[in-house]
Amino acid sequence: MSLIEITPAGFDVDISLVYATPHNLSGSVIYKSPDCYLHERAADLLRHAVHLAQPLGLRFKIFDAYRPSEAQWALWNALPDPEFVADPRRGSPHTRGVAIDLTLVDAAGRELDMGTGFDEAVPQSHHGSTEVSVAAQQNRFTLLGIMMAAGWDNYKNEWWHYQLFNSRDYPLIEQAQLPRPMM
Repeated sequence: MSLIEITPAGFDVDISLVYATPHNLSGSVIYKSPDCYLHERAADLLRHAVHLAQPLGLRFKIFDAYRPSEAQWALWNALPDPEFVADPRRGSPHTRGVAIDLTLVDAAGRELDMGTGFDEAVPQSHHGSTEVSVAAQQNRFTLLGIMMAAGWDNYKNEWWHYQLFNSRDYPLIEQAQLPRPMM
């Protein structure tokens, strides 16, 4: 098993790893090194999603991808709510390198309105919430359509989260397997 580094040049995406800043649900910097990685299969599906978004004049902005188990613990300690943060004792699709948190951006690099912010732990963040504007609902469905057409599964509680089907079948990946530690 190997992780693929996701770079803006290599994948034509914007990368803004939120956990490499203090502007996240923990209020602290979690990642010391803002590197973005995905399992090989997930990287292939990301390439396909990028290809599907291009004719629509859209690109992706990535908030998170592979997440070391230490980071999963930091998030769980900040918000021990299994509706929004996977219990680190079970592992997460992120700690397996098979999940990605992202949004759509237009040609100018502006994020499309999704009705809530990334990692906003509220019911309005659920994919099917009708408590956000019609425009935000349409943007969420555009994201959902692109990602599902590319072969991703969604997580119903977070409009930004996509993962490989059968994600728990993949092994946990320790950050020691990375070229350099993220934490």
